[in-house]
Amino acid sequence: MRLSTKAQYAVRAMVSLHLYSDDGPVPIKDISAREEISAPYLEQLFVKLRRGGMVQSVRGPGGGYRLARAAGDIRVDEIIDSVEETLVPVSCMDRDGKCRCDDNCLTHSVWQGLSERIRQFLASMTLEDLTRDADVNRKQ
Repeated sequence: MRLSTKAQYAVRAMVSLHLYSDDGPVPIKDISAREEISAPYLEQLFVKLRRGGMVQSVRGPGGGYRLARAAGDIRVDEIIDSVEETLVPVSCMDRDGKCRCDDNCLTHSVWQGLSERIRQFLASMTLEDLTRDADVNRKQ
C-alpha cells in the first residue's frame, strides 16, 4: 500500500504548522517554503483540512492558518482521511475497509486485517507525537 502525495504533504504541513505556530497563524507561503511544497497545492489541502475540522483560517494582515483543536486531539488517521479519498490496501474495499466482493473472496480476511492494523497504527499517533519527534530531529 502506498499513501498518496496528498496524504504525505498534509501530514508534513500539519506538523510544520504546529511546530511554527507559536507566534499566531502561520501563512501558507511559510509552510510552502519550509516544506518545499507549492503554495497553490497546499491551499487545496488546507481547504480540505479546514472542512475536516483540523485547521482554522485567519484572514487579513498576519493571517494564515492555526490548529482548530489541540495537537494531542488530532490523530494522524484524521489528517489523512480529510485529504484522501480512501485509506484501504486493496481496491475491492470500501472507504470503511469493508470488502465489496461477493462471498467468493478467499483472501478477504487478509485485506480486512491489514486495513484494520493500518488504521489502528495511524490512529495511535497524534499530531503532538509527530511534532515532538520533528522538534527533536530539528534540534539535532
